[in-house]
Amino acid sequence: MATSPPYPAYPAHPPRPSGSGSAGGTRHPHWWQRTWVRYAALITLLALSGLVILALVREQTGTDGFLVGLGLAVLPVPLLIAAFRWLDRVEPGPWRNLLFSFAWGACAAALIAIVANSFATRWIATATADPSSADTLGATVIAPVVEESAKAAAILLLFLFRRADFTGIVDGVVIAGVTATGFAFTENILYLGNAFGTDQLTGDSGIASVTAATFFVRVIMSPFAHPLFTVLTGIGFGVAALSAERQTLRRTAVPLCGLLLAMGMHALWNGSATFGEFGFLAVYGAFMVPAFGLLTWLVIWTRQRELRTVREELPPYVAAGWLTPAEPYALGSMRARRLAREYADRHLGKRAKRAVAQYEAYATSLAFLRHRARRGRASADFVVRERALLHELWARHEVAHPALQYAARATTPVRAYYAPGYGYGIQPHPAYPAQPLYPAYNPYRS
Repeated sequence: MATSPPYPAYPAHPPRPSGSGSAGGTRHPHWWQRTWVRYAALITLLALSGLVILALVREQTGTDGFLVGLGLAVLPVPLLIAAFRWLDRVEPGPWRNLLFSFAWGACAAALIAIVANSFATRWIATATADPSSADTLGATVIAPVVEESAKAAAILLLFLFRRADFTGIVDGVVIAGVTATGFAFTENILYLGNAFGTDQLTGDSGIASVTAATFFVRVIMSPFAHPLFTVLTGIGFGVAALSAERQTLRRTAVPLCGLLLAMGMHALWNGSATFGEFGFLAVYGAFMVPAFGLLTWLVIWTRQRELRTVREELPPYVAAGWLTPAEPYALGSMRARRLAREYADRHLGKRAKRAVAQYEAYATSLAFLRHRARRGRASADFVVRERALLHELWARHEVAHPALQYAARATTPVRAYYAPGYGYGIQPHPAYPAQPLYPAYNPYRS
């Protein structure tokens, strides 16, 4: 297993990414192994799933109901996506991963859930000759298992095939939350569209309508319900990502436990309507809100730990000359990062701002990579990945270094102290040279 070198070599020359060897030794992959073929197949699969789910939902709700449901269901989506993107600001994942997650939840997972839930409920109703019990059993047992498994498939795929982007708990939470947001979006279209169809039949409108009640429960009270369930699965995969490759049992059991917890909470939520007149409110107040608060605290605490990891793991690269002394502190502060981007934008323009943002992301990935290596969890390609990240940093260092220096200077905590005979002075951050003290002003001194 590769280990982290104590001090990376000083960058006398910009590092070069490792090549693929001589032309004679290059082996061309088969056509089905090419990246564009895989992307095309995935996009085609998701597009077909989207078309099918679109047709199924429209068939159940009607055109008017579909349009009303679509207009109402889209309202919480930007807020939820922005919240998960905010959590992912320390080491932002690629947008393509989030697009895949949302598309999988809205299209593939929703299609699997509708088909499997309908089939299972009809089968139970036929076998027991009791449609009412079949609906209850389908909602409390079948739906949680099917839906959480379908959503977990997106997390598993990214965990297996985008492993470099899946480094910890926050990544698992973000991927799971965005996947569940997509799933809830499609499900809300169906529920709100059906509610609108019911109101058209009964003539109800306004606050007293079924559409208003459904909107209040699903969009106002509990837009976080599906993300909350699936985030438990995401945390399981995040713990697995932090585990060493030799810890096979842990890497398998923890995601499975997270999935089972997600199914259990989902079943409790769906079954709350059968617990009596106030069952829904009891479950909402006693379980859902506290669980949401606890998980929010856990994710924010984890994000602060990530920032601390950045500050602690980057100093060896300062000693080797890759980074300036102020950068570990600046890169470990979200405020300093923002100020660095603003500084680059103000002085050099949008391209410089983008370069600084990329520099921050690559430096964070480098810190996490070194952290895993120091704790014995580095993969065999540690040296290759470290070299590639250093190459990306070096390509942007001329723009990023002054911006981060400015940001660190603007955000460095300072401490005032008193020096006898000289008055008050400022003790700066260790990253900066000490400033000369000025004698205290004394109007009576000659």
